[in-house]
Amino acid sequence: MLKFQTEKEHFTNPLYLESGRILEPYDIVYETYGELNEDKSNVVVICHALTGSHHAAGLYEGERKPGWWDGLIGSGKAVDTDRYFVICANVIGSCFGSTGPMSERPPYNEPYRFKFPVISVKDMVKAQRILFDRLGIHKVKAIIGGSMGGMQALHFAVQFPKFAENIIALATTYATQPWAIAFNKVAQEAILKDPVFNNGYYDPEIIKEEGLSGMAIGRMAGHISFLSHESMQQKFGREYKRDDGLFELFGKFQVESYLEYNGYNFTKWFDPLSYLYITKAINIYDLSRGYDSLDDALGKIESNLILVSFKSDMLFRDYEMQHISKRLKLLGKKHTYINVESNYGHDAFLVELDLFEDYIKEVLDGK
Repeated sequence: MLKFQTEKEHFTNPLYLESGRILEPYDIVYETYGELNEDKSNVVVICHALTGSHHAAGLYEGERKPGWWDGLIGSGKAVDTDRYFVICANVIGSCFGSTGPMSERPPYNEPYRFKFPVISVKDMVKAQRILFDRLGIHKVKAIIGGSMGGMQALHFAVQFPKFAENIIALATTYATQPWAIAFNKVAQEAILKDPVFNNGYYDPEIIKEEGLSGMAIGRMAGHISFLSHESMQQKFGREYKRDDGLFELFGKFQVESYLEYNGYNFTKWFDPLSYLYITKAINIYDLSRGYDSLDDALGKIESNLILVSFKSDMLFRDYEMQHISKRLKLLGKKHTYINVESNYGHDAFLVELDLFEDYIKEVLDGK
């Protein structure tokens, strides 16, 4: 069984945010797997996506579902915990222990709610870098992330060029495009218009017990963008629920039942304000912001960069990653670009590990 440690670090120094605001104090929760070697040269950083957390692998006591990248991280796996010390931090703004909108706002002894500052992916990365400094980790073997985790990985490459030997960014982009922003808009509006949301002054215990219909609807839209035409066809086809009549007005196809179940279940474990803040961070993500151009930003990269896209990804299209690769070629930056043959869609980076895990092994082995 995979052994892991879950820790929390408290920071009293101000975190200066990209917006000009300050977050002070703040906490970061993180999880580690494997053993740190004597010279601290075996560190692999994992960055999580929108609804992920620091719990990337292993099983919590009493739970059946392991961490979100359990198939990739562990003894003998692509990210081998017998060889590497793996660390995954929960981003600021999230709802799994790091400081977010429902954290207590000092000195008022009440949650921040909408008084929480807008954070960016760049801020998330800056906070993690401060955490690693405190832990005495000043250089790492690799940083790996998919989707919003890939955004973080790319920001690490640009902001801290000498920090990581290797950067592996999967299913991501250089700047969030209108298609993804549009899906996030549906989710945001659905949450805001739900009366139970109560303009951000909801009771979190009621949400945990009963869920939030508006958020469930938004999450259904999100799930559509995570899959693809082919994966939906393969997964559901035109199968109808066996106990529903075809001519019942609210009878369901299997795909409808899937969206409903996942949408409503999601709202009981993910905070709606965190969802609003993190989707905002994703929407405003732009690797070139603060630089003269994208080329200027990419020109800072010194790590061995591996870009992995998925052909059927509808959320972050493969040509978005190809664009990064083309710019890097023009800049004379050595890198590797892989376009994985997959029909699964965006979530392939979470599900079809067998299609890309060998690439990760090779990078970590120095091949």
